[in-house]
Amino acid sequence: MEPYLHTKDYFYSHEAFTLLYDTTYDMLMTHPVPSNLETYYQSNKYISHSDTPTSFIDRLYLLVKNFSLRRKIKLIDKLHPSKGNLLDIGAGTGGFLVAAKKNKWNVTGVEPNQVALKKASVKNIDLYSNIAQLPKGTFDIITLWHVLEHLPDLDNQISSISNLINTNGLLIIAVPNFKSYDAKYYKQHWAAYDVPRHLWHFSKTSIAKLFEPYNFKLIHTKPMWFDSFYVSLLSEKYKNGSNNYISGFFRGLVSNVAGLRTKEYSSHIYILKKEKLTN
Repeated sequence: MEPYLHTKDYFYSHEAFTLLYDTTYDMLMTHPVPSNLETYYQSNKYISHSDTPTSFIDRLYLLVKNFSLRRKIKLIDKLHPSKGNLLDIGAGTGGFLVAAKKNKWNVTGVEPNQVALKKASVKNIDLYSNIAQLPKGTFDIITLWHVLEHLPDLDNQISSISNLINTNGLLIIAVPNFKSYDAKYYKQHWAAYDVPRHLWHFSKTSIAKLFEPYNFKLIHTKPMWFDSFYVSLLSEKYKNGSNNYISGFFRGLVSNVAGLRTKEYSSHIYILKKEKLTN
């Protein structure tokens, strides 16, 4: 592997990291990976594990998050109209599962962070702390909303996920795209690198290749339109040391317009189908 970019943890530790390029899978890997990785999530400002915004960008994140919930439910209903068993890995504080449960899905969630687990329990959503606790071959749809990039030991994680899903079941993955306009524009300041919490940085090629050995076929890719705005706003802060909302919104818009031509958006939703084993 060769160095692709030098960056740092702008959110928490300000430590330096290198992104290494894997030519086989067309993806980036964060190096080094701290042995105490869990401590990099322990800031009370880490919005994914909180329902309480502390800044304008946090409030924007939660606003978009609530709007996106409806779109996510609409998506899974369209993909599997008969409902069924849904597993959300990296469920955070449980907002997506609450919405899915109200919409008649049988919901299960996994979330290792203890702070997020407690917040989810208040919403009457019970979460497991580890996917090893779940029965195999149980789920019709498994979702990972901006979670895959956080998972260590990626091959074993994908293997475990594969064992949990039914044949013909659907896997829905949302991850940032390091080939987007905003990633190329902001370079080392691109907020979606989020090292070292993000261990992996995916392209469309890498998602298809990583899951193919486990009998998943990529059947559809969808853009996440709002991610470019949120990521660009945060990237502006990392780049300039202060908020520049006008420039951030402008770059987010430019990224989406560029994506119409290149099909490379700030983040993508990947829909994969678990196929039958062939002899």
